[in-house]
Amino acid sequence: QVQLVESGGDLVQPGGSLRLSCTASGFIFSFYVMSWYRQAPEKERELVADITRSETTNYAPSVKGRFTISRDNAKNTVYLQMNTLKPEDTAIYYCNTRIYGRNYWGQGTQVTVSP
Repeated sequence: QVQLVESGGDLVQPGGSLRLSCTASGFIFSFYVMSWYRQAPEKERELVADITRSETTNYAPSVKGRFTISRDNAKNTVYLQMNTLKPEDTAIYYCNTRIYGRNYWGQGTQVTVSP
């Protein structure tokens, strides 16, 4: 079955950096778009970034220039490098893929940006 496992969330000070990882299994990873979403308290889940099989990337305006999404198909892993973090980046970050019209989600990893 499809599994997505995120890691790398932490408490970090404003201006700091983190790298999130999502390791996938149960499907042909290289075939599919991989995405990162986030959900802050009392807010809707929002798309942060995604990357296609040809490594075309797309970013939310709020993170463009600060975050970088990448993938390693040999390791079935997608990454989110987050630089110049701000308190408003605080959220649970989820890995996502969509296969035959069905969304699959990881369990999420908490990122907290605070002095």
